[in-house]
Amino acid sequence: MSDLNKLGLAEARDALRKGETTSVELTKACLSAIDKADALNAFVHKTPEIALERAAAADARLQQGDAPAMCGLPVGIKDLFCTKGVASQAASKILEGFVPEYESTVSQQLADNGAVMLGKLNMDEFAMGSSNETSTYGNAVSPWRRGNDDAPLTPGGSSGGSAAAVAADLCLAATGTDTGGSIRQPAAFTGTVGIKPTYGRCSRWGVVAFASSLDQAGPMTKSVRDAAIMLEAMSGHDPKDSTSADLAVPNFEAMLTGDIRGKKIGIPKEYHMEGMPAEIEKLWAEGTAMLKAAGAEIVDISLPHTKYALPAYYVIAPAEASSNLARYDGVRYGNRATLEAGDGITEMYEKTRAQGFGDEVQRRVMVGTYVLSAGFYDAYYNRARRVRSLIKQDFENVFAAGVDAILTPATPSAAFGLGEMSDADPVAMYLLDVFTVTVNLAGLPGIALPAGLDSQGLPLGLQLIGRPWEEGDLLNTAYALEQSTGFVAKPGKWW
Repeated sequence: MSDLNKLGLAEARDALRKGETTSVELTKACLSAIDKADALNAFVHKTPEIALERAAAADARLQQGDAPAMCGLPVGIKDLFCTKGVASQAASKILEGFVPEYESTVSQQLADNGAVMLGKLNMDEFAMGSSNETSTYGNAVSPWRRGNDDAPLTPGGSSGGSAAAVAADLCLAATGTDTGGSIRQPAAFTGTVGIKPTYGRCSRWGVVAFASSLDQAGPMTKSVRDAAIMLEAMSGHDPKDSTSADLAVPNFEAMLTGDIRGKKIGIPKEYHMEGMPAEIEKLWAEGTAMLKAAGAEIVDISLPHTKYALPAYYVIAPAEASSNLARYDGVRYGNRATLEAGDGITEMYEKTRAQGFGDEVQRRVMVGTYVLSAGFYDAYYNRARRVRSLIKQDFENVFAAGVDAILTPATPSAAFGLGEMSDADPVAMYLLDVFTVTVNLAGLPGIALPAGLDSQGLPLGLQLIGRPWEEGDLLNTAYALEQSTGFVAKPGKWW
């Protein structure tokens, strides 16, 4: 078989089962593609020796005939996941040289299922960003281009390296994390599928923390079926994570029937934002019509507190980041600034953090420290927490009324050029999360899937939001929509 790296998880799994290829051949095809794609800057720590060792072990398991679904499938791991013996920097200078002696639960579960780790993927520093422009490794670059324009585009953020690698067929799938849209927004920008599961479905242990009440790991894949396969392998109760849910993990793939007759799909009026591009509005209307044609009932719904979601998110997330990032002090691990004679511990903290954290991380830490300070705690942080409760209640009311899933746009635009959203106005970048942050604030599952191309040939995505713990039902609705859209576009190879 040629172009093995272009296969999805399901196709590759079936080919391995039939003996049409081996995991070593799959892995070598991906490693070759990775070596030719340095222009994308997606893989930042390559691990070919580990990959080939695991591939050989997977082939042995496959020969014995009792291999799990992910066995032998090459994947990329976002640099936010700690991987034993492999650099894990969260794309930050402050963690330069940090090589963990332990494995994150999610990456361990993938390894236990026989998945092959190809290396670590680029991302925004500490997962703070929407364009993968805050990384100590430099920008990740999208494999997509606008028309005949050579301007490099963002693959989205913070899981930009994961999105670029999957879209460019450097790996069969990748892990991502989503705190306010960091799986779904890059998936929409790159024509891939990304699911953020219910908060607590995947363990956060060993994943470098940004905002602990919002962070959630999930898969980034080439199709909805692949997302179902990988999510099952990543999910499960973990006693090491107090927020991990002790719930059985269903066979998500078995739930993909494509039959959504009688399902109620909600269309929230608050997501019809002022200034939304006509192409996004049209895509949303087409997606709605497709679900209706597949037998779903379309209902108009209201999520009245949506307009407060972004301000609430950008109080809560930085507050939690400020608390979480206090541990990076130059004492225990990672980088320590060079000190001068007479410098004490305070100077060591200040210099280490000033040199180790990038501008966006410093900005969010300062905002978070401010909203948690004595004079402003009630005015900002507690008020944001109350708004969060109201947003969660909005969703609960809609689901209690019988709605099974909610359809919205995934992003307010297609991918933009690197450097086009300058540091001059960080709020403009924050507004990109307008459709995604509510899902994290309410702890719900959400999936982004490609649904069309804009006038410049760039992918546009739709988002489906599901009931808590009902990822199987959500994936099935997404599967029905995926079949209706028939999206098969791939970026033209220029790298």
